Amino acid sequence: MEPSSGGGRKERPKPREPAARLEKAKQKSAQQELKQRQRAEIYALNRVMTELEQQQFDSFCKQMQASGE
Repeated sequence: MEPSSGGGRKERPKPREPAARLEKAKQKSAQQELKQRQRAEIYALNRVMTELEQQQFDSFCKQMQASGE
């Protein structure tokens, strides 16, 4: 009877274990999604800033050409 009662004790934490694992998996998934979203936002911001910098540089070049002539 002892092995079965010992086995019964081990079975009780097991249902909690998958719930904890599921929660950890959800947290990990949410963290990965956040990381991907942040990365996409950073790339988008970088693209916008590069375009703005290029526009400002073109404007500066035109001003230099105009003042040189």
